Amino acid sequence: MPDALLEISDESGPRYVPIDKDLFTLGRRTGNDLRLVGADISREHAEVARDGEQYVLRDRQSRFGTFVNNAQVKEQPLKHGDLIRLGQNGGVEMVFLCEGEPPGELRKAEPLTDRTLTSAGSELRQVAALLEGLRALGSARVLDEVLALVIDSAVELSGAERGFIMMAGADGRLEFKLARFRGHITLSGKSFETSRKIPEEVFQTGETRVVADLLDGDLHAVHTGTIALGIRQVFCIPLRLVRYVDKADGLAEQKRIGVLYLDSRERGTLASGAVRAGVETLATEAAVAIENARLYRETMEKTKMEQELRIAAELQQALLPPPEWSSDHFEALGRTVPCRAIGGDFYEYLTLVDDSAGFVVADVSGKGAPAALLAAVTQGVLATQTSFGGGPAAALSRVNKILIRRATGSRFVTAFFGALSKDGRLTCCNAGHNPPFLVSGSVVRRMTVGGLICGLFEQATYEEETAQLAPGDMLIMFSDGISEALNAAGEEFGDDRILESITKTARGSASQVLECLVRAVNEFAAGTIQGDDMTAVVMRYGSRA
Repeated sequence: MPDALLEISDESGPRYVPIDKDLFTLGRRTGNDLRLVGADISREHAEVARDGEQYVLRDRQSRFGTFVNNAQVKEQPLKHGDLIRLGQNGGVEMVFLCEGEPPGELRKAEPLTDRTLTSAGSELRQVAALLEGLRALGSARVLDEVLALVIDSAVELSGAERGFIMMAGADGRLEFKLARFRGHITLSGKSFETSRKIPEEVFQTGETRVVADLLDGDLHAVHTGTIALGIRQVFCIPLRLVRYVDKADGLAEQKRIGVLYLDSRERGTLASGAVRAGVETLATEAAVAIENARLYRETMEKTKMEQELRIAAELQQALLPPPEWSSDHFEALGRTVPCRAIGGDFYEYLTLVDDSAGFVVADVSGKGAPAALLAAVTQGVLATQTSFGGGPAAALSRVNKILIRRATGSRFVTAFFGALSKDGRLTCCNAGHNPPFLVSGSVVRRMTVGGLICGLFEQATYEEETAQLAPGDMLIMFSDGISEALNAAGEEFGDDRILESITKTARGSASQVLECLVRAVNEFAAGTIQGDDMTAVVMRYGSRA
């Protein structure tokens, strides 16, 4: 009887294996006479037994069946040229040879031609899937869309059942982003049922990890959780972003931004060289597409935020009174310059119930949007409370209690409130604010009487002080953004420079005094970044010259 051979065509390529035992076993288990790899291969799949002058193929209760010439069999005598397939998907095909032809001639047999065409068709489908995936990535802009395209393309290219992407967060730790199942199905939830060990290992080392079978060797002891889910095969690849440095040496910088993970409950083509090369190509382009989508999203979010801040700044400016306010017995001019798009300073002009003119300068703790929101609330509360009468101290006392009831937390408001009657009587209350300068001829007075800051102490009490103004006297109110403005050497502008500025123009109009003060601050702080909101109001008593 001539020796028999199996000509095998699988992911490892064509080869010939002699059947040199009376009972020749085939399967995935290491101890088999012929160990095969495939999605449909059982650990002990089939055997070829020598029965006198004949060979018999027997299925060993495999999961996906044994086929001879495309017909499923349990036991089948073999003849020369029979096509044997283990499993349903054709991952491993063999030709039974027993007539002693040289292997070179045997390659010309018709079954080999069919299998070659099948293999070529499979490779063409993989190339088509890769090209389609790369084309889609080039047109995607939304990050979630890009992630879905990457996973879908990788699943289709590799034949995996499912996949997910994890991205590196700000702290460098992997964060789950999106999971997809075969058929473009998004898996629900914010996690993925598998061990994090392989993804984290791949991300840390930057090395692709392919596990053909988690049941082989000692892997099952390390990945018991994943095996418990039925996962057998794993392919995990790092997503590397390559940045080319504009230098003469042409060096490139690489940055790992995440991992692409694929797995399957069946052994399939994930371990083949063609699949690995295709997925690695896809992963390289995917990293660029993901980064571009992320940058695009950040740009859009930044643009949207800038637009919202512009609108907020416009609204905040609209809430302020017109800068200039004048009557037959006074003139006033105010200005506020936030250090960001919006700020926590404000000034307000009020006509009080006794027909006095009210002037308020306030400063909310903090900067930006939170301070601006509290400033708007305080401004509205202040306007309503002055309608009840009682003077500046009573109004600020009510404001304090309302802010405490609103539970503003650790935020607070400093404020100065002055009320000027037509006869020149000025009544003031200072709630923890920078004391304004009252300039009367050559005499300068600081208005300090009042109480604690508003919004923190429920039992705080507030007092008032009065002054009788003469025509030409001025009240200069300001926030700490003026007095604490820093120059390049780190020095503060300070109260002395404020006083020096306003005394230079003591006989001028409110507009001249304010412009001189603002100019002095800007010249002092030239070349530095504004660190706080700046607000100032100048009120001059008497008819305008």
